[in-house]
Amino acid sequence: MTAVVADSPYKEHIPDVGWWAGNFRLTNLSGKLLGAHVAHAGLILLWAGGMTLFELSRLNPDVPMYEQGLILLPHLATLGFGVGAGGQVQSVYPYFVIAVLHLIPSVILAAGGIYHSLLGPEVLEDNPTLAGFFGYDWKDKDKMTTILGIHLTILGLGALLLVAKAMFWGGLFDPWVAGGGDVRTINHPTLNPVKIFGYLFGAWGAEGMAAVDNLEDVVGGHIWIGLMLISGGIFHILTKPFAWARRILVWSGEAYLSYSIGAVAYMGFFAAYFAYVNNTVYPEVFYGPVRTLETSTGTVSVRGWLVTFHFVLALIFLLGHIWHALRARAIEAGFDLNKGDLIQPPLENRQMDRVASVNSDDFTLNFLKYLPIYRPGVNPLSRGLEIGMAHGYWLIGPFATLASIGSLRNANVGNLIGLLAAGGLIVILTIGFSIYGTTSFEKHLNVGRQVVATVPNVPSSVQNLDDWSQFTTGFLIGGIGGAIFAYWLLNSLSLFSAIAINSL
Repeated sequence: MTAVVADSPYKEHIPDVGWWAGNFRLTNLSGKLLGAHVAHAGLILLWAGGMTLFELSRLNPDVPMYEQGLILLPHLATLGFGVGAGGQVQSVYPYFVIAVLHLIPSVILAAGGIYHSLLGPEVLEDNPTLAGFFGYDWKDKDKMTTILGIHLTILGLGALLLVAKAMFWGGLFDPWVAGGGDVRTINHPTLNPVKIFGYLFGAWGAEGMAAVDNLEDVVGGHIWIGLMLISGGIFHILTKPFAWARRILVWSGEAYLSYSIGAVAYMGFFAAYFAYVNNTVYPEVFYGPVRTLETSTGTVSVRGWLVTFHFVLALIFLLGHIWHALRARAIEAGFDLNKGDLIQPPLENRQMDRVASVNSDDFTLNFLKYLPIYRPGVNPLSRGLEIGMAHGYWLIGPFATLASIGSLRNANVGNLIGLLAAGGLIVILTIGFSIYGTTSFEKHLNVGRQVVATVPNVPSSVQNLDDWSQFTTGFLIGGIGGAIFAYWLLNSLSLFSAIAINSL
């Protein structure tokens, strides 16, 4: 879906990056980027429909949902589909219908994605026509806020759909109904702003919004947030950015990506916490005991999987936000990520007579410039050692943690398993680096009697085969060394604790 035609008239607008950059190559090709987005939406619907059918084929009504490793069916049951008193599954037909209703539009979206990726215009012009409505320029601040407003409005309508399900379309499952819970209609949602917004300030419990213990407040909160989102959306559609926003924000495709995934990261962390402590929105009958990731039998519950993956993915999104935010701010100031230095003075808005939001003294630029890969005066071997040590030191932690809570949790070998796994991953990464360097730096294009060498988009400090080999060697040594050092620290925690206690 991200293929770019070799003879594209917009070739000069295509970033010179590898296949691994994915849709980044389509940043300035709005037509193809639309195709990728539509295709992604189709894949999401395909996964949702197919996974629902898969879970449905494995569902055992006689075993609690939270012990069956399910992902989607507990959410559907919480929405009141197919369950009754005590959370017992009464009918699987609603699950089948919902699955099919996801699969059918996935095919339509797939067709749209293929059309826009292969046959449609590469760039959607911004003009008064219907097709032009979907055109845009990343630097057009007014258009960007209009797009933001449209997204906010759609999110608000989604929040109100849950309200409609709760009040008019069958109700929601309420775990607090006598007898183990039941599906009921929410006829009187809470609209009192003091009660609803009090959750934001911990007025009803130390858990904040996660302290909610009744569906009236849940539905009332969705009414408020839905109306606020729609109002905000209309506001952004009808207005232009304020002067302070034009001055402070970075207006580029990569900056918008960083803003978006930063918001997703925040919501991921919040969802993980909410699912961990709340028994109203995440009933124990479907998700397992609150404030624990396992059942009494030692099985990882649905709540455990939900919390873990939300937290892990949120962390990945947060790192992605930081990375893309750094890149966006650096590029805005004229920083060349391949050379590791400024290639032009800070951009200026001549019309507004203001210096751009990023200048040559910005912390972002200094941070990037003194990263190990860019720092001036460092030989390739030392660069590899420093980067490898950092990766090896941090890689051992996740593996050791997973081993300690898995089947080996009582064997006291989690740290050793983490060391071996981190070492293995470092070796795999080193092999990948070696293959990349060999294929990239030794690729030649014969033109008559001339030989033209091509090099990848990496900093100039490692832009030849010998330097890249030294860098790879340093990465292997540093990575293994960093993992061993972290292993020693993990095994010495008890010693450090004893020393600290005795010193007090």
